[in-house]
Amino acid sequence: MSDKAPIPTEAVKAFQRDLKAVRDEVGRVIVGNREIVDGVLTCLLAGGHCLLEGVPGLGKTMLVRTLGRALDLPFSRVQFTPDLMPADILGTQVLVEDERGARRFEFQRGPIFANLVLADEINRATPKTQSALLEAMQEQSVTVAKKTLPLDQPFFVLATQNPLEMEGTYPLPEAQLDRFLFKLLVRFPGRDELHSILDRTTGTDDADVKPVLARARILELRALSREVPVARHVQDFAVRVLMATHPDGEGAPPRVKQYVRVGASPRGAQAVLLASKIRALMDGRFTASLDDVRACALPALRHRVLLNFEGEAEGVRTDTVLDEVLASVKPASA
Repeated sequence: MSDKAPIPTEAVKAFQRDLKAVRDEVGRVIVGNREIVDGVLTCLLAGGHCLLEGVPGLGKTMLVRTLGRALDLPFSRVQFTPDLMPADILGTQVLVEDERGARRFEFQRGPIFANLVLADEINRATPKTQSALLEAMQEQSVTVAKKTLPLDQPFFVLATQNPLEMEGTYPLPEAQLDRFLFKLLVRFPGRDELHSILDRTTGTDDADVKPVLARARILELRALSREVPVARHVQDFAVRVLMATHPDGEGAPPRVKQYVRVGASPRGAQAVLLASKIRALMDGRFTASLDDVRACALPALRHRVLLNFEGEAEGVRTDTVLDEVLASVKPASA
C-alpha cells in the first residue's frame, strides 16, 4: 500500500456531495447517461480532456452546455468545419486605433481562452486546424506571435465526433487522440428514456440549471483526487494491462497479436490510474481497487489502441480486443 496518509472521511463525503449536486443539475436537462456524465466529470477532475462519440441527436452538445452552467465556468463552443482556420480557435492580431489616433496590433483572444471548450464535430476540420488544439490540450498554454499565453485553470476540452458520416471528415491524428483522457461512446436511449426526453422537450417547461460548483472548488477536488493512495498490486495490474495491449508486449492475448498495430502509450496508464482514483472517491472509498482499473480501462484505452489493416478490414472492435486483454491479465496477490 502507498505510504500516503489516508484521506479524511469528511473530505470524501464532501466530494460525493459536490458531484451529486452537479449530477442533479445536469439531470434537470439530460435524461439518463449517468455513465457519460460521470466520465466527463472524471476527465475534468483528472485534468484531462474528453472525446464523445455518437450519432447526431443524442444530446452531446446539450450535455456540455448544461455541464458548463452547472459548473459555473466560462464556456465557449467551436463548430468545426472544413474551412475553419487555426486563428478562428486561438485568436489573431488585429489593428486597433486609440483615442490619439495611434495604431497598434493587439491580440484578440479566440474561443480557446475559456475554461470549458466544446469542440463540436472535431473531425470535420482539417488536420492543420485540429493541430491548433494540441499545444493547448497538452501544455495548457497557447503560443501566438512568439508569445506564450497561459490558459486559465481548469482548462477542459470536450470534443464530439460522429462515427457514421465519414464523408468530408478527417480522422484525428494519433498524437491528438492520445491527449484525450477518455473516449466515451454515447449510446442510443431506451424506451423509457425516450419517453422522458419527449416529455421534457415537447412541453412548455424549461429547466433552470443553477451553478453548484465554483472554479476554486473544482481545483480543490482535482487536488484531492491525486491524494488517493493506490496499492502497488493495483498499479501493477494497470501497468500489465497496458503492456498487454502491445502485440509484442508481455501477456498480449491472441487478438492483440493478430489485430493490433500499436498498443496504448504510457499516457494510457496515467489515465487509467487517475480515473481509478476519482472513481473510488465517487463511490465513497479511500483507495483505488482492481475493479476501478477494470472499469476505467475501456474509456481510457479504446482510442489509444490502433488496429492493423487486418483488424480494420474484418471490422474488429477495439473494445472487444480490450475485453480480451482484461480477461487474460490476472492481478498479482496483494
